[in-house]
Amino acid sequence: MTPPLRQQWIADLLRHGLLKASFIPPQPIRELRELTRYRKTVVQERAQEINRLQKVLETANLKLASVATDVLGKSGREMLDALLAGQRDAHVLAELARGRLRAKIPELQQALEGRLQPHQSFLLQQILAHIDFLDQSIEQLEQEIELRLGPFQEEVSVLESLPVTLQVGAAVVIAEIGTDMSRFPSAKHLASWAGVCPGNKQSGGKRLSGKTTKGNRYLRSVLCQLAWVIARSSEPSYLKEQYHRIARRRGKKRAILAVAHSLLVIIYHLLRDKQAYTDLGADYFDQKDATRIQQQAVARLEQLGFQVVLSSKEEVA
Repeated sequence: MTPPLRQQWIADLLRHGLLKASFIPPQPIRELRELTRYRKTVVQERAQEINRLQKVLETANLKLASVATDVLGKSGREMLDALLAGQRDAHVLAELARGRLRAKIPELQQALEGRLQPHQSFLLQQILAHIDFLDQSIEQLEQEIELRLGPFQEEVSVLESLPVTLQVGAAVVIAEIGTDMSRFPSAKHLASWAGVCPGNKQSGGKRLSGKTTKGNRYLRSVLCQLAWVIARSSEPSYLKEQYHRIARRRGKKRAILAVAHSLLVIIYHLLRDKQAYTDLGADYFDQKDATRIQQQAVARLEQLGFQVVLSSKEEVA
């Protein structure tokens, strides 16, 4: 469908009441969305090129990835450049290691004992050049995205109060859901639209599979990424504690989706009220269920044959 026909089609839907104008994001949001979605495509393409790079190294019997965490780090890149320059001595290549990787020089010497054929050198050269081009493209896209976020500095500052470093995550959130939360009657509607809440499938009064719907895959992806960052963070927070409580009972994947859901609900209220986030604290659940936790602990000790007498710290003092 050509752009004029698409515009006419949207106008007809609006005229007949089949489409609400409030659900069409303004032009700055649409432009930001195109940039963030294209950036995701370029990042995925870069990841594919890294996988191709590692495959070529494996076929040349170069096990660099089994020793170095990042093949394209400073040490790994210098080793690859030296290989392409004609250096084949594993001892010389291993000495290019930097930082903590120097503690693995013996392992590096064994990993770099390979046979790099001419066609494999050509492939490595092409792949590395493509990765460098993609890195440059990602950097330029991020600069353009940062420029497009200028009119939304208030929303960005509000989102930065979350207990996670958003980086481009704030741009993706704003690009996908916009800044006007009145288009969603409640946080539940937003979570359902994004596909981060349980589905509702019933038949004959019986509830069947509650798997999530597809929703907005771009928004859902970045929310899950932020949830993983929160779960692995060293800083205690309400969302981190929520993840660990659910992960113990339901597994890590369900816990991540639950945290992503909570994160989206928080974002909805932050953008609606234009207020910074206030964390409830890692001990929120313990304080909320203090009586139940106490009863369970006492019951467990009594099952083990102990007689429990509880007294508060004030009474002991």
